[in-house]
Amino acid sequence: MASSADKKTNYSRRFFWFAVAIVLVVVGYTFGWNYLGDRLVEQVNANVATINRDGRRASCENAEAKGYPFRIGVFCRSVMFVDARAGVSFRARQFRSAAQVYSPQHVVGELDGPASLEIPGLNALDLNWTSMRASVRLTTDLPERVSLEAQDLAVRRDEANGAASPLLAGAKVFEFHMRPAGADLDLASRFTDLQLGEQLEGATIPIPPLDGVVDVSIADGVRLAASSLASLRGTSGTIRTISLNLDEQTGATVTGPVSIDEDGLIDADLEVTLRNPQAIGRVLADLIPDARREIGMGFSAMSAMGTAPTLPLRISKGEISLGFLSLGSIPPL
Repeated sequence: MASSADKKTNYSRRFFWFAVAIVLVVVGYTFGWNYLGDRLVEQVNANVATINRDGRRASCENAEAKGYPFRIGVFCRSVMFVDARAGVSFRARQFRSAAQVYSPQHVVGELDGPASLEIPGLNALDLNWTSMRASVRLTTDLPERVSLEAQDLAVRRDEANGAASPLLAGAKVFEFHMRPAGADLDLASRFTDLQLGEQLEGATIPIPPLDGVVDVSIADGVRLAASSLASLRGTSGTIRTISLNLDEQTGATVTGPVSIDEDGLIDADLEVTLRNPQAIGRVLADLIPDARREIGMGFSAMSAMGTAPTLPLRISKGEISLGFLSLGSIPPL
């Protein structure tokens, strides 16, 4: 019969080998994590090097892997992309990304402001925010889903002398989402408390803050996105909803198909629903006082159609008409 001393010895031996196994697992996991982290940084640097050609420059300054033990991601002290030929540039401060070790396809990231943006046709812009986060679910081709959320977003002109410039636009919350839907591409956005800083010439009030939702589908958008489309010409899609709201009871919603021909001219067959048209008319009359009489007459007629009338909005080769009323034209894109 085994003595109590033998039982204690067997227990101690099992505990010892269990502890050794734990140490070996931790050491092996740590080695594997560091190996994957090094490969990740190498891949990021290789991708940046691939971009740096043909007039393009990119940078992920001091790239390093972080997130041990349960996450893994790349941190950059600053990020930059410049395409001299296209006249596009973007610079921002620290970038942080992370993915769970057991779910590397789902990547989240954060970007610190301020940032500068230059695109053709616009003055250089200064962007800032209190928080900007993104989430990407990766697949072999396009991401399965991309989401971005910015808090307290502010857009100003980037003054060369470093002086603070007036606010051009800002939003308390701005969201953007993208996902493939078969061959098409779904794009959506939501914003709250959107403020446009510059007052319209002659207006007696500033442009009021707006809340809004955008939900559109781009036909054959997956192929267009994969081909790095440089122009919207020859594309088409459907506006599921574009909604701009002054408050919960007042706003406008647009729906319908849209296309852009090879000459850049827009064709669309839309429906516009106005909620509380009298209130909308009052705001527009204060924003465009020179047209106060015409606005008053038009929106009074709409109010007679109910509290939420729906009107046809047609765009033919860039020419806009609302019912029998011509509203001008949109130049080629």
